[in-house]
Amino acid sequence: MTFNPTLDAIQTYEAGKPIELVVRKFSINPKDIIKLASNENPLGPSPKAIECIAKNAANAHLYPDDSMLVLKQSLSEHYQVSPKEIIIGAGSDQIIEFCIHAKAHQNSKVLMAKTTFAMYEIYSKMVGATLIKAQSQFHNLQEFLEIYKIHKPSIIFLCTPNNPLGECLDKNEIFSFLKEIHSNTLVILDGAYQEFAKAKDSSKAISPKELIESFPNAIYLGTFSKAYGLGGMRVGYGIAKEEIIKALLKMRPPFNITTPSLAAAIEALKDQEHIKQTLQNNLEQMVLYENYATKKNIAYIPSYGNFITYLFQSPLDSSTIADYLLKKGIIIRNLASYGLNAIRITIGTKSQNQRFFTFFDEFLGQ
Repeated sequence: MTFNPTLDAIQTYEAGKPIELVVRKFSINPKDIIKLASNENPLGPSPKAIECIAKNAANAHLYPDDSMLVLKQSLSEHYQVSPKEIIIGAGSDQIIEFCIHAKAHQNSKVLMAKTTFAMYEIYSKMVGATLIKAQSQFHNLQEFLEIYKIHKPSIIFLCTPNNPLGECLDKNEIFSFLKEIHSNTLVILDGAYQEFAKAKDSSKAISPKELIESFPNAIYLGTFSKAYGLGGMRVGYGIAKEEIIKALLKMRPPFNITTPSLAAAIEALKDQEHIKQTLQNNLEQMVLYENYATKKNIAYIPSYGNFITYLFQSPLDSSTIADYLLKKGIIIRNLASYGLNAIRITIGTKSQNQRFFTFFDEFLGQ
């Protein structure tokens, strides 16, 4: 059987290993497995959201409100934008796909960082667009601008904080860059980890309202999968001027999130106290990882997300490290698929992080 030839250039996205795989492969008790690979909230979702999911399970046979009016109104109040400037997706990556299909085609060019979220590349290749990656390891907006002037891409991706590395652009730096971009270029600002960046450094915080009012060609992406702890519910959102939202809605399939997901997101957004606890845990525990790396003479990237990236040099090898920890029931993300001798570790709870340090010490002591 033959398939669309554009698939030949696409590498399958590699998600973090699930707990079930480790149970099957190594016969480890699920209670003894710690997943620090997919940047999930170690505190879980708001108890109010969990309660709401349970209540709505009985309505699983019913389609959700396809207008998603209550969630849009809640996000509207939270960000001080119009409900008409919001689109809901099955994770923010679905909205990335909408953006690509709305703006890119075989004659288009898409600009992104050298190392960033893999789905930008995958979706771009799906429509046959030409991919342009900056050469700098981190987002270098001067380099982006130089590339932009030469190639005039249809889409520019800015992931801030950047996944999987963790670096984060300053808001003023981004806004200065956007002033140089033509209004017909769609700028996708992926803010999946913005809650963590804002808590750590206010100069990194992006206001979606200010962004889209200043730059009508920009769209802000947010998610309930990270700080809100609803990764399993798959709810993301985009905030942009109505012209962009109307275009994206043409591609949105009906009922693209579930009834329990919709209800959970509404309740999670209300519980800002839970978010405060999540951010406090992340700030406190991140310091432990930074101090550990310094003590062990391990290079790391200062992170503004809920994860940290450790960088290694020979003889240390990220694949060997990841495999060793996996056998101990510690799941982390090996970044070898990005061409890096590095691992990305989600910041867990205090007890989870201590177990990581214990087994990593054991590995280093070999």
